[in-house]
Amino acid sequence: MGGDPLAEVRLQEGESIENALRRFKRKVQTEDIIKEVKRHSFYLKPGAKRRVKQALARKRARKKIRKESD
Repeated sequence: MGGDPLAEVRLQEGESIENALRRFKRKVQTEDIIKEVKRHSFYLKPGAKRRVKQALARKRARKKIRKESD
């Protein structure tokens, strides 16, 4: 890892576990930890990564055109 601190939530005085867990989930979501884990879970060759990026760009462009035509 790049030395980035992981999400950490400390229990506050009199706080329930459910509330702390809810805060933790929100913090993980805002820090995009899940997205990073998925991104690093497998290796893509540079060419494959470029193809995926181009495919996503085409998909966004089609969606934008479709949205503008409505």
